[in-house]
Amino acid sequence: MKTLHSCAVVTVLLMTLLRSGALLAQQQDQPKPLRFDFTPFAGYRTIMSIPIEPHVTGLNPSIVLDAGPSYGASFGYWIREDDLVELRWARQSSHIHSDDVALLPPRQSLVIDQFHGDFSHEYLVENWAEWARPFVMGSVGATHASGVNNLNFTRFSFGIGGGIRFYPTRHLGFKIQAEWLPVVIDPQVAFVCGPGCVVSVRATLSSQGEVILGPVLHF
Repeated sequence: MKTLHSCAVVTVLLMTLLRSGALLAQQQDQPKPLRFDFTPFAGYRTIMSIPIEPHVTGLNPSIVLDAGPSYGASFGYWIREDDLVELRWARQSSHIHSDDVALLPPRQSLVIDQFHGDFSHEYLVENWAEWARPFVMGSVGATHASGVNNLNFTRFSFGIGGGIRFYPTRHLGFKIQAEWLPVVIDPQVAFVCGPGCVVSVRATLSSQGEVILGPVLHF
């Protein structure tokens, strides 16, 4: 009886060890979740028209920021498998010109720096490849503009958009994103239009559209 009991104990111990080893192997085979993203990108922004207040009535003048290329980078953290929070910086070096009012000089350089927090959610679409993930996003932050004639201001801005992320490998992907980017501008912003002339911006919501493309480093 003692022999049988000893054999049973040994058998149970062996089964327990084998089961534990199998579970440990399964855990080791499962890859560690990747939590961080870094995305350098290049893009293109549309024009932005800013209504202004002239000294001559009967006109409807505006300051127009020319369309042009943009670039920047974002760093993100996956708070859940499908939800990403990112900090994004984007820059556009462009020019402004006027409609129905004379600027001095008539074409001025303007640099736009935008600092946003982005919040996006990915979707797994039926009948789509798993490595192609569409997403929707919202963003909020600030936009800083600097140019000639002491033109320098920072205003609240936000965005709504979406796109697709592609994951051909575990650590490298690509992102295409389109976004509508309104900027809240108030009357404290002023432009020099000519000798002895200053125009001020109306309280308004001016906006741009932007499309960006860049690699995603996933780690």
